[in-house]
Amino acid sequence: MILCCGEALIDMLPRKTAEGGDAFAPHAGGSVFNTAIALGRLGASVQFFSGLSSDLFGDVLRRELVASGVDSSPAAVSDRPTTLAFVTLTDGHASYAFYDENTAGRMLSADDLPDVDADALFFGGISLVVEPCGAAYEALMLREARSRLTMIDPNIRPSFVTDEARYRARLTRMLGVADIIKTSDEDLEWITGATDAKALLAQTGAQVILLTRGGDGVTVVTPRGTFDVPAQKAKVVDTVGAGDTFSAGFLASLEKQGALTKAGLAAVTDDQLAEAAAFGAKVAAITVSRAGANPPWASEL
Repeated sequence: MILCCGEALIDMLPRKTAEGGDAFAPHAGGSVFNTAIALGRLGASVQFFSGLSSDLFGDVLRRELVASGVDSSPAAVSDRPTTLAFVTLTDGHASYAFYDENTAGRMLSADDLPDVDADALFFGGISLVVEPCGAAYEALMLREARSRLTMIDPNIRPSFVTDEARYRARLTRMLGVADIIKTSDEDLEWITGATDAKALLAQTGAQVILLTRGGDGVTVVTPRGTFDVPAQKAKVVDTVGAGDTFSAGFLASLEKQGALTKAGLAAVTDDQLAEAAAFGAKVAAITVSRAGANPPWASEL
């Protein structure tokens, strides 16, 4: 079982009306939500923990989770509104404007933390930036990391960061207990000031770092060494949800290989990691080939 912990929101995606005017269409999203959806569609055993609203957008999010085979029973439900993220695309690359004040997701607190039965936990996204939800997710990860495998994908949105010093301190603590860290070139440079994933490995003690480089593939870094896994060729429509889907594919493959525990990861081989990274790249390539965060089902592979 994998427990995905982080934001669920509504992406307002740019569209054109029949008359050619600009418009936005609501779609279920959020970095960690996308990873949970992708895991469910790939047939992994997955739960989702977040703050979800009882409003109409919250209903949309819950329906999407159910439809994709994700158990949302750990989530904390309130009558606060759902977070909205308005998306703009430039050459297929997304940028975001968030509306997050006093929302169900943001106001999640340590009092809402669930009991955990999962073998592995996944964290990341904008939910780590703001309070009180950031402190809640940090507390959950620090509580569980001693006995369960943890993976984090910071998926940094610099425009969303208002207290950089506090956010950097939180990332340092969470990265410090993570077993697997997934990061892009841009995220790694923001975190460390450079793009040397080996240095991050040494600083954190993680067992695996996954450095995603878009069309240039993935670099896998472990204490044993470094190797590259090529990207899958795809006609890119947009990159929304690509990294989230990669994370899901990687975790789903490790689960299938019986390596998604602390003991399993300690014994994992480079061949197993390469297989997991290649599967992540495969499912991510399908996601970028269609509009929005729309991860593939196992039946499409």
